[in-house]
Amino acid sequence: MAKTATQKSLDRWTKQKWTTPSGKKSSETGEVYAPKKTIDRLKSTAKGRSKLARANKKKRAATRAGKQHAKHGLHKGKKR
Repeated sequence: MAKTATQKSLDRWTKQKWTTPSGKKSSETGEVYAPKKTIDRLKSTAKGRSKLARANKKKRAATRAGKQHAKHGLHKGKKR
């Protein structure tokens, strides 16, 4: 039986290396958790670094407010 599109998407998602910009636990640093490829791309430019810094700031604020999820915007423009 062939996999559905949703199952294939989940397979791709789980094969990605997910991490924080510092490589430490998000619970310790308050940083966003994203695919390594995305973080490396953002860290390579000044605009990307500022976007990553804003995302981390929003993540820390949401965590302090007791929220499980933060609307940091790193996923904008991506098909979800």
